[in-house]
Amino acid sequence: MSEEKKEEWNQQTEEISKHENSISPEQTEKTEEQKKSTGKKIINGIAELLLYVIIALVCLFVIPKYVVQRTEVSGPSMEATLQDKDSIMVEKVSYRFGKPNRFDIIVFYHFFDDNNQNKKDEEAYDLYVKRIIGLPGETVQIVGETILINGEPLEENFGKDPITFEGVAEEPIVLGEDEYFVLGDNREVSQDSRYEEVGNIKEDLIVGRAWVRVYPFNKIGFLTVN
Repeated sequence: MSEEKKEEWNQQTEEISKHENSISPEQTEKTEEQKKSTGKKIINGIAELLLYVIIALVCLFVIPKYVVQRTEVSGPSMEATLQDKDSIMVEKVSYRFGKPNRFDIIVFYHFFDDNNQNKKDEEAYDLYVKRIIGLPGETVQIVGETILINGEPLEENFGKDPITFEGVAEEPIVLGEDEYFVLGDNREVSQDSRYEEVGNIKEDLIVGRAWVRVYPFNKIGFLTVN
């Protein structure tokens, strides 16, 4: 190959190389847009992940503590309304804005030791499920099979069987301004306010209102007061 042809060949090669390595303004702008788009996708992905984490934390900690929690009925004391091993949802919102009503089914803390009322120590208490009978300020007494509220017979039909044990309610009980008198619907076996070890229920010991039964599946439904 002659020197002239070599020089011409080298010039052509340099031109091709310059052309391949050169980037037009349009290409540069597209590259920047792609980088920005990729950055936005990464940020959006991180934000979405953080949102899921926050939702999970709310479901695990906030909702059970302040809104609603599941608990399981233990024993036959609320038959025939609730059965042993029924799973119920306890709502905690309504009692933050209002007071419990007569005949509400409530869940409350029952501590084994009055000197250790630590709600964080799950070995220090049981959760009891009972029905409210007496309200703050009322006088409750049981005479035979009849429940008296301020001396007047209470009309109710929640008891599975007639009352045969009056307990401490054999004598009139005057409820304090933050106290409730509760009974189980199965009054032959229920350990409730008739027993000294349970007694009147302080309002700050009420977890919430039994709201809906979620198990067994063939009995799912709201727990309404008829």
